[in-house]
Amino acid sequence: MRILFFGPNGSGKGTQGSILKGKYKTPHIESGAIFRENITNGTEMGAKAKGYIDKGELVPDDITIPMILDRLKQADCGSGWLLDGFPRNKNQAIKLDEALKQAGMALDIVVEIILDRQIAKDRIMGRRLCVNDNNHPNNVFIDVIKPNGDKCRVCGGDLTTRSDDQDEEAINKRHNIYYNDNDGTIAAAYYFKDLAAKDGSIKYIILDGKPSVKRVTEELVSKL
Repeated sequence: MRILFFGPNGSGKGTQGSILKGKYKTPHIESGAIFRENITNGTEMGAKAKGYIDKGELVPDDITIPMILDRLKQADCGSGWLLDGFPRNKNQAIKLDEALKQAGMALDIVVEIILDRQIAKDRIMGRRLCVNDNNHPNNVFIDVIKPNGDKCRVCGGDLTTRSDDQDEEAINKRHNIYYNDNDGTIAAAYYFKDLAAKDGSIKYIILDGKPSVKRVTEELVSKL
């Protein structure tokens, strides 16, 4: 299965991707990791990308897309992959779709996790990290995983927060990009949704991101 994943920060997109990776032995590929790998390995594309990143500019599509395609052609992606974090706008969606088809790697499935913007924001700002195990679920805004005061609900360890989780301005900027249905990330998702409706070549799955991780996973697996 070749899967493209969409969902706002705080929707559980990364968690679901990790679960699918384990269940189906499918690489969960994040665009940010591709940049880091190319820069660390000193590739030509990595060097070009670094020049833009160091200046605080967006890496152009003619660098990003070949970099992504190169990753998707690697041996571990032979039986499928799950791409997360790209495209971020409609134009990138069009270019990625064309590039994948030309490479003989057309998409099979697009997954969109829907979540109200305020809920997504609360989930991010409510995350708490256990000093003993960051994977222990603790969130002050989610009743089923609400910590015991300032202690981990799983082991009783002390809790901390990530500084970027508490940066409301940064969260708003990321969400402004995602929820912009004219030229933002959700517009990219809608491009594939329209394709799915027109010719049926792509299966478009919509998930409600409000329920528990387990329930979202169950719905996702049942629809794949």
